[in-house]
Amino acid sequence: MNFYMPVKVFQEENCVEKHSGYMAAFGKKALIVTGAKSAKANGSLDDVVAALKKEGRDFILFDRVEENPSVETVMLGRQLGLEYSVDFVIGIGGGSALDASKAIALMIKHRDYGFEYMYEKNADSSALPLVAIPTTCGTGSEVTGVSVLTDKKNKRKGSISHKVFPNLALIDAKYLLNAPIRIIQSTALDALTHLYESYANSSASPYSRMPVISGLQSWAKVLDLLREGRLPSKEEAHILLQASAFAGMAIAQTGTALPHALSYALTYNLGMAHGIAVGYFTAGYLSLCPKESRAFLLKASGFKDLDDFCNFYQTVCGSSIPQVDDLLLKEDVASVSSNKAKMATAPFALDESIVKQVASFYKSF
Repeated sequence: MNFYMPVKVFQEENCVEKHSGYMAAFGKKALIVTGAKSAKANGSLDDVVAALKKEGRDFILFDRVEENPSVETVMLGRQLGLEYSVDFVIGIGGGSALDASKAIALMIKHRDYGFEYMYEKNADSSALPLVAIPTTCGTGSEVTGVSVLTDKKNKRKGSISHKVFPNLALIDAKYLLNAPIRIIQSTALDALTHLYESYANSSASPYSRMPVISGLQSWAKVLDLLREGRLPSKEEAHILLQASAFAGMAIAQTGTALPHALSYALTYNLGMAHGIAVGYFTAGYLSLCPKESRAFLLKASGFKDLDDFCNFYQTVCGSSIPQVDDLLLKEDVASVSSNKAKMATAPFALDESIVKQVASFYKSF
């Protein structure tokens, strides 16, 4: 058994300002990686800029990260970072911005390589120092080494081959307060699936299940908020982000499992939000998990049983789910079933017929 979590984490109000010295210690010029709007709207970008100026550090802004960030976007960010000779990276935003910042930090370090380097196995994974500031409550990317990108050329979405952990995570609930409720619901669902998939995983251990248990306890406290579709209080936002961070710590140990593997085709082909796409397959996965594990996970997260979870998913996400045709699911099942590594993550025997059963479960809700 092992447990590896190299990220220094601060979670408190105004933590960017309070811990600016930690951030400034990584270099003299930062590349700030974020999306076009949210970091400006929620105040996180202003806080980072003020902190850098206070510490006498320069910066350049790259605010072109899109939802489901592409390889092409990463390479544009790398180009800007090299042009301005940055020596550390700050990612601000949800999973898309944080995942992109990891890949950009990697590719600036390996300046002489093309985008293919991101998918080169067993290659050097060293990167520029990285600070992660999450503004959504789902991916836990601030405490994982995973970077999920969309490769448009090869029509695929998935993790790059390198593990790039942030050096520092600064988590402040105030950045979540003005997020749309649909974003909070979708990303919180993603966090829950991380907790489920890490616990019900062939690589799970007593160490990896420690953050799962803590994460489920936190998540259960905000279930009613998510079910009712209301915006969180500051304390509830703190709990949402805490659950997300615990979930990130959990999947950093085990990786995700079958629902995540199946979800990428729905996101890529239908534009379905990531949390909703993963949730589409979660009930089917839970239905096949060992009975004791399933009962524990559902109860610990606040659900009476699997039907209660299904009703929650339908209530929160049903109106956002596009039509998923049988051909797409068939191709998805075939693709995932051929991935031996992903098939091996389940704590029960998998073959293509069982993957099909998981993939089609939602249609029987």
